Amino acid sequence: MKRTSNAHWNGNLKEGKGEISTQSTVLNNTQYSFNTRFADGVGTNPEELIAAGHAGCFTMAVSAILSQQGITAGDLDTKAVIELDPVAQKITGIALELKATAIDGVSEEQFKTFAQLAKENCPISKLLTGAPISLNVIYG
Repeated sequence: MKRTSNAHWNGNLKEGKGEISTQSTVLNNTQYSFNTRFADGVGTNPEELIAAGHAGCFTMAVSAILSQQGITAGDLDTKAVIELDPVAQKITGIALELKATAIDGVSEEQFKTFAQLAKENCPISKLLTGAPISLNVIYG
């Protein structure tokens, strides 16, 4: 399986601008710029897109682990926060926060174990091994 995205950029770093598009067209010439990445601007940025991908991947991984146990997930809501050090040009950390409604047949301790397994095994977590990934689970 392959997925495709495209980026276009025109101009210098600070005044230039670009567009990002995805194969699915969910993003279609979505603007990004220096301001959307390092200040407040309208559009997206690479770190925001990585955070969205990580939140989605991790949440699906939690659901998959529950399914393997014969359990259907209720509401799973994940927030992913990526920290970027612009001087070092390095992602310095990723914080995942998962909020889950009580799920029949799963204790809080079991659920936290499943969430930890999902964090360790979702493909995006595996890709992002260069930065520490923290996990906070709110269950109930």
